[in-house]
Amino acid sequence: MSTQSDSTLSGWGRLPVPGREIVSEDLEQITREVPLSRGLGRSYGDSALPPPGWDRVAGTRLAERFLAFDPETGLLRAEAGLSLRELNRVFLPRCWSSPVQPGTQYITLGGMVAADVHAKNHHCDGCFGVHVERLRMRLADGRILWCSRREEPELFRATLGGMGLTGHLLEVEFRMQAIPTPWIWAETERIGDLDRFLAALREAAQQWPMTMGWIDCLTRGKHMGRGIIFRGRWAEPGEAPARPPQQHKRLAVPIDFPSWALNRFSVRLFNLLYYRKQLRRRRCGIFHPESFFHPLDAISDWNRIYGRRGFTQHQCVIPDTRGAEGVRRFLDLLTRLGIASFLCVIKDCGAEGEGLLSFPRPGVTIALDIPVRNKTPAAIARLNEQVIAEGGRIYLAKDAFTTAEHFRAMEPRLDEWLRIKKQWDPQGRLRSAQSVRLFGDQV
Repeated sequence: MSTQSDSTLSGWGRLPVPGREIVSEDLEQITREVPLSRGLGRSYGDSALPPPGWDRVAGTRLAERFLAFDPETGLLRAEAGLSLRELNRVFLPRCWSSPVQPGTQYITLGGMVAADVHAKNHHCDGCFGVHVERLRMRLADGRILWCSRREEPELFRATLGGMGLTGHLLEVEFRMQAIPTPWIWAETERIGDLDRFLAALREAAQQWPMTMGWIDCLTRGKHMGRGIIFRGRWAEPGEAPARPPQQHKRLAVPIDFPSWALNRFSVRLFNLLYYRKQLRRRRCGIFHPESFFHPLDAISDWNRIYGRRGFTQHQCVIPDTRGAEGVRRFLDLLTRLGIASFLCVIKDCGAEGEGLLSFPRPGVTIALDIPVRNKTPAAIARLNEQVIAEGGRIYLAKDAFTTAEHFRAMEPRLDEWLRIKKQWDPQGRLRSAQSVRLFGDQV
C-alpha cells in the first residue's frame, strides 16, 4: 500500500482540493474508512475528490485484475480499478470490445459505472450501465454485497451514474461486445451550418452505429455550427488490415501554457484550421480504434494547454422536444458570452438510462472545454440557466461549478436518488467535494 505524497488532489481540470490518495491492490482493505474511491482521475471536476474535512481517498488503479471471462456469452468480471486501455490491449486483438468506448481509455471500470459513461454509439447501445450485470460493493456501514437488477435493484439503479456516492465499487461484471475486427470503417464530412449539421446527425443515426461531430463554437451568422461529422462502424474482415492495431505511443505537453495563449483569436484560428484541414468535403476509410474513439489520448497531459489555473468542461443535453432551435439558442448564448473553446463536441443521444443520475436522454449533447478565469463561474451559471430553460441537464462527471439550486432545477430524479442514498448511507459517510457542493452533504 502507498500514499500519494502530494498534499492536494485534482481532477483532469486541474482544480485542486486538499487530500491524499491511498493506493493498494487490496480494495477491501483501503475502502474501510474513507469517504470515496478514485480511479485514474479523469473526471474533469470534483466528483472524485475528497470532501472538506477529509484528507484521504481510496485509489483503485492497482486493483486491475481480470477475474473471469466467458467467451460464449461475453460476460467479463474484473476488479474496479481495471482501465479501459488495458481491457482494449487484451481484448481488441481477440475481437472483443467494451460495449461503450468513451472519449478516453484512461478510465477504470469503476469510473465507467460511477459516471455511467456514454459514447458515439449511445443512440444504439445506451450507456455502460445497460451492459452491467452485477456490482460488488462495500457499503457505507462496511458490509460487502453484490447488487444487480435482481439483487437490491434500487441500490443498483442509484449506483449507475451515482458518482461513487452509494458505495465503493470493488468488482464489475458486464457483457463485452463481439466485433468482426478491431478496426473502424469511418466516414467524415465537412458541413457548413448548424441546420444541415443537425439534419446530417439525425440521418447518420439511422444508418450508422457510431456518430458524433465537432463544431466551430465561435463563428456566428449563417455559418454558426459549421463542423465535421464522424460516422463509423466496426470494419468487416475484407475491409480491415490483417494485423491487429498496435496501441499508439503518445506525445506529451511538456509545460503549462501561459494563460494568455488561449484567447478568442487563437481559438478562432484553431477552429478555422481544423475545419479546413479536411480538404475534401467527404472522406472514408479505415481508422485506428484509438484515433476514432480516443483522439485526445494521443497527447499525454494535454490538459496543460489550459495553464495552471486549469479548465472545466460544460456538457449538457438539449432535449429532442426543443428541436434545432433549442441547440441554436444555446450556441447563440455561447458565442455571445465569448467563451473560447478548442473543443466543442456534439452528438445525438438515445433513450434515457436506468441509472437515476445517468446523464443522457433523447436529444443533442454539447460538450465544450472552458479555461478557468475569474468570470468562468458566472458564465457556467448563464449556460446552466439556458439548459434549465430548455429542459435539459448537465453531466456530473464533467462539472465543477454548477450550483445546488441549478442542479436541482434540472434533475427531477434527484429526490428519489437521495432517498435511496439515505437508506443505504443514513449517516452520510460517503461523500465527495462535488456532493457537498451540489447536495449539501455536510454530515
